[in-house]
Amino acid sequence: MTAGRDRPRIYSIAAHRGFADALVAGLIPRYREETFGLARLTLLLPSQRAVRNLTEAFIRASGGGLLLPRMVVVGDLDLDETLGALLDPLGGGTVAPPACDPVLRLLRLAEILRVQLAALGIVRGEAGLVRQARSLAQTLDRMSAEGVTFEQLLAIDLLPELATHWQDSLRLFATVRAYWTSELAERGMVDAPERRNLLLAHAAAAWRADPPERPIVAAGVTSASPAIAGLLRAVADLPQGAVVLPDLDLALDDGVWDALGQAGAPDEADDVPFGRGDQVTHPQYHLKLLLNRMGIARGEVRPWHRAGIAAAPPARSRAISNLFLPPEASAAWVDLPPADRRLAGVRLMQSANPEEEAQAIAILVRQALAIPEHRVALVTPDRGLAARVIAHLGRWNIAADDTAGRPLPQTVAGRLFLQLAAARAERAAPVPLLALLGHPLVMAGAPRAAWLERVRQLDLVLRGPRPGPGLAPIRDAVRAQERRYPGLSAWWDEVELLLAPLLAGHDALPLASTLALLAEVGEALCGPALWANADGRCCAQFVESWREAAGQAGGLPVDPLEIPALLRDAMDEVAVRPPYGGHPRLAIYGLLEARMSRADLVICGGMTEGSWPASPAPDPLLAPPVLRALGIPGADFRIGLAAHDLAAMLGAPEVVLSYAERDAAGPAIPSRFLLRIRAMLGEDDVAYETDAVLLAKALDQTPPSAMAPVYPRPRPLPSAEQRRVAIAVTALDRLRSDPYQFYASAILGLRTLDPRDADPSPAWRGTAVHAILEGWHAAGAPPGELVPLAERALDAMSAHPFMRSLWRPRLLAALAWVEHEQDELAGQGRLVAAFECKGETRVNGVRIHGRADRIDRLPDGTLAIIDYKTGTPPSGRMVQEGFALQLGLIGLIAQDGGFRDKDGRVLVEGEPTRFEYWSLARNKERGFGFRDEPILEGRKKSGIPREDFLPETRRFLDEAISRWILGNEPFTARLNPDLPGYADYDQLMRLEEWQGRDGEGA
Repeated sequence: MTAGRDRPRIYSIAAHRGFADALVAGLIPRYREETFGLARLTLLLPSQRAVRNLTEAFIRASGGGLLLPRMVVVGDLDLDETLGALLDPLGGGTVAPPACDPVLRLLRLAEILRVQLAALGIVRGEAGLVRQARSLAQTLDRMSAEGVTFEQLLAIDLLPELATHWQDSLRLFATVRAYWTSELAERGMVDAPERRNLLLAHAAAAWRADPPERPIVAAGVTSASPAIAGLLRAVADLPQGAVVLPDLDLALDDGVWDALGQAGAPDEADDVPFGRGDQVTHPQYHLKLLLNRMGIARGEVRPWHRAGIAAAPPARSRAISNLFLPPEASAAWVDLPPADRRLAGVRLMQSANPEEEAQAIAILVRQALAIPEHRVALVTPDRGLAARVIAHLGRWNIAADDTAGRPLPQTVAGRLFLQLAAARAERAAPVPLLALLGHPLVMAGAPRAAWLERVRQLDLVLRGPRPGPGLAPIRDAVRAQERRYPGLSAWWDEVELLLAPLLAGHDALPLASTLALLAEVGEALCGPALWANADGRCCAQFVESWREAAGQAGGLPVDPLEIPALLRDAMDEVAVRPPYGGHPRLAIYGLLEARMSRADLVICGGMTEGSWPASPAPDPLLAPPVLRALGIPGADFRIGLAAHDLAAMLGAPEVVLSYAERDAAGPAIPSRFLLRIRAMLGEDDVAYETDAVLLAKALDQTPPSAMAPVYPRPRPLPSAEQRRVAIAVTALDRLRSDPYQFYASAILGLRTLDPRDADPSPAWRGTAVHAILEGWHAAGAPPGELVPLAERALDAMSAHPFMRSLWRPRLLAALAWVEHEQDELAGQGRLVAAFECKGETRVNGVRIHGRADRIDRLPDGTLAIIDYKTGTPPSGRMVQEGFALQLGLIGLIAQDGGFRDKDGRVLVEGEPTRFEYWSLARNKERGFGFRDEPILEGRKKSGIPREDFLPETRRFLDEAISRWILGNEPFTARLNPDLPGYADYDQLMRLEEWQGRDGEGA
């Protein structure tokens, strides 16, 4: 690096050499001296990850003690790193105003958007405003990074050519930017990218005017922003300066290089910087853009001749160059000699699904780490795949860390903070409340087991439809179950004190106050453990930065319902990186973290379209023609960067490119880069990794000899003593149609649990209707009072939206029919004799018991048995075949005088002659509500004759008792599979394992 002063010193390290190790291999002999040597050198690097990678490369190459050079982060592709201490001697504090805090800017942009949208008649929630403000801030940053001024935006003359929505978006963007620029001027601040540009320009100007005495080398910086390009050019012109680029293809044919397009250097001065035919998806395009902005021709770049300790064969770089030829130039693949297309050491791995892919990758890692001093890197943009691989490596006690980190909402502390927000937003609805109280950080330590036991009891209390909002309905529900769960009320009183501040009101609060409230309640529940560990500290920093910025932004009242979405979007931007401590020879990277890294085996995972490369995300605010006119690269520019990342990975000695044929959404398309490899090599010459996939399939596969026998249809045979159980009037149908369900319910005593926050089930609706009718009858069935009574009862029962909007109007209409029907029957001399009464009788020594919804006395002294149904009643055929016998069983109990009051007096006596279903379902002829009897008479084709109704019921009952209760017949699962029935015990009977096999249950 001692060329003449008239020629800029700029170099390129080929992909096969390994950038970090090759760079160090050249720097150490050039700058190492007996005294300070390398410590005099300043390295400008793109990111903190690059600093770490280069530090490790120096350690590997030193062979002993070494004073490291000064390494300074100057910028990366996202331009989100500051210049660090580089500008200290240059007076950086005086050349640029301070940068506005990014969170403060985001909240102020959201407030400006709120005002502007309101002027247009658009009302948007706070979470949506902040989301839109974030997109607007990203566009502002892109414009600042590309050096585009507000005046340039106003000067473009494309408005008439744009669609209406793009015109509106452009006007809104320009208006918001004008207000924000004015506010920045009042605050005496600039946006962070603008300050970075000012500092970079100042550094470049200062170094040109007074070149530093110490050497400066910019290495690995590929950002093509004008400010960084200007600084790199200044460094290249320094007497002791140099610029080292990664993977610039110096062997690429000049015609192909020219075919990449204008790349910021149009032929005419007034042309747009980026032409429509520019090959922005090519991996060399952004490097051409950087060279053009530096004012350096590709011919002036010299190759770096040092190689790293994990270099690949030189032929690899030629193959990589040919692999990414533009579409027209790729016709040359047909005539390429084998040496120019050889990708020896590169294998493709095809898996069936992401789980199999992760298992196969873990196997490859395990095999590679068994080789001494072998380094392995997994590079993937799919964080889910990375997490699966880490989990599988735990099988062999291999600790691995994902250096890309995890989003804050996926960590323990982040989840707790979001659960606090959800509990406040949904006013202590069961699901978020139970998730919060059961969180691992809540009451951690010695009382944890007792705490969780109470949470489980509360879970059982809150099963079913959602109670009313707030803590009071939960308190009432808990106290109603105090006899069942002693001590739960006292425990809930303590919990209520902790949660009271969170749910004290539901009005909009300033964002800063809301964050302080969530933090206060979180500390009350968790103590210091909330802010412990890496994720807790990161969460604390997040809360503090947002709370401070929200206070400076002027309040920003936020509706509680908007808080969970607002916080999740904000926390998704924060990555929690693990502390060090993983395997020293294994690294798991995202695409950004992998730059300048090196390993003996590089596994590129998740190589499908939409993942690598990611789907282009167009700017939501500025139309593509506007971006092109302003000189801002479009959405496809990122594809070129992803291609360059892959080209760098392909330079490793051994590379595995992995993808799955399916993902969670369905069939997946292999990455376009993989399709290029297949097309260039030909299918016969592509090397596939199959051993790892076969091992992954076999690893968890159970051999036939060790497999459990096929599970048969259950046919339990309880003892005679266990069989002697009572039969409820609603259970005989289940006993005859599906004996196993009767066995699970009556003999094992198992009950299904309602889901949390459930929709009102048919059973719940039936219970509600019976409670309403019981209250009405108990009040003497006053005329015109049933519907008002139902309205009051439903208001007190639940606030579930399903009930309010759909079921409630239908129920009220049906109850109005019930009242009208009863009035008409009363006028005919038919009176209510009993309602909601319990009764029992004994048949063959077996207790038969149940509750009668209502029993009427007819004018002739006989009885009418009535069963209310909220849905369609059983058909006559079901009754005729003995699978819907509830009316008949209640009739038998009434016939035997089995309905008695608390004092043992018979409530109703007589012979039942009518057996009626009063259905509240829709009547095809008139609204809601109708009566039906399963009696075979008139034009009916099914049912039981009236005079045979009770004798037939008794016959079916005697048969069931003799077979299952007093006999020894097995309680066979799904004995009558064609009958509709309940599915409460399908999982217990393992229905899916045997139904339909060899005629079982078919």
